[in-house]
Amino acid sequence: MAKQTFTTGQVLTAAQMTSLQQTAMGGGSTTAKTTSYVLVAADAGTVVQMNAAGATTITVNTALFAAGDTVQIQNVGAGVCTVTAGTATVSTSAVLTLKQYDQGILYFNSTSAAIFFSSDAADSPLTTKGDLFTYSTTNDRLGVGTNGQTLVADSTASTGLKWDTPSSGGMTLLSTTTLTGSSVTVSSISGAYTDLRIVIKNAYNSADSDLYFRLNGDTASNYQYVFINSNGSAAGQWASSSNTGVQLGFVSGSTGYNQKTAAVLDIPRYTDTSNISVISSLGAYAFGNYWNAQGYTKYNASAAITSFTLYPSGGTFSGGTIYIYGVK
Repeated sequence: MAKQTFTTGQVLTAAQMTSLQQTAMGGGSTTAKTTSYVLVAADAGTVVQMNAAGATTITVNTALFAAGDTVQIQNVGAGVCTVTAGTATVSTSAVLTLKQYDQGILYFNSTSAAIFFSSDAADSPLTTKGDLFTYSTTNDRLGVGTNGQTLVADSTASTGLKWDTPSSGGMTLLSTTTLTGSSVTVSSISGAYTDLRIVIKNAYNSADSDLYFRLNGDTASNYQYVFINSNGSAAGQWASSSNTGVQLGFVSGSTGYNQKTAAVLDIPRYTDTSNISVISSLGAYAFGNYWNAQGYTKYNASAAITSFTLYPSGGTFSGGTIYIYGVK
């Protein structure tokens, strides 16, 4: 029932009393709207119900309502209905948009200012896979970043957060390759990083063998290395130059877990074509009395490194994995 002005001694009908009761309980008959609408004074104390397939607005202006007046707004249509401040001020702790079957109440503090109490105050602003529920001055949405980005704090962003592409530090897994056959080559290594880290895990072979690697498939005499081997009580050192490959260590023909080889190679500035590549390596394996090794390699070709080959001196790989990481 719309807001009424009563006179002394006026007698209300049963229908009027029922309508007043319904209005007081937040119900009552509705004023149906199918297009955008500007509130009028007669809407005080009533329910304005929007029913439209497309987006609509309900506009609030000044000098129409008295302090204490209320207007209930519902949206039963598929289109979003937005409560819009025209010449009046509309404040809310929630959102001014009503999706289908949402509702809220406008309560007027004065003739020119209202508060919108939305029953959808905790409504999620999320719209897309990977979105984050955040807060700016209201509940807000932070859209998902791109692959490889990380979430960082940023006081200049509206939500205090942003997605950022790491400029330094961190590793990105570029490829995973199973060891099988007489050699394994990983090609087309991305040049988008500063350094490479190559990790070899659980490698074993059909027979005890030396373990070698090459870069770019290069079999010219471009490799020099120093190789230090130790089992904790004894150590040996080998220095070699003008090689067609570099000995990384050894690979066992046994399948026991403690017999498998693990190694790490670090290649800084792998895309640099003006300097000799210097590679450090560290490995652990069981081959005779040898358990640990550390090596340093010089690769003399002036070419960016785009592929890596691992191969035993004899036999074939029976298992293991190569992981190649790009390092920023």
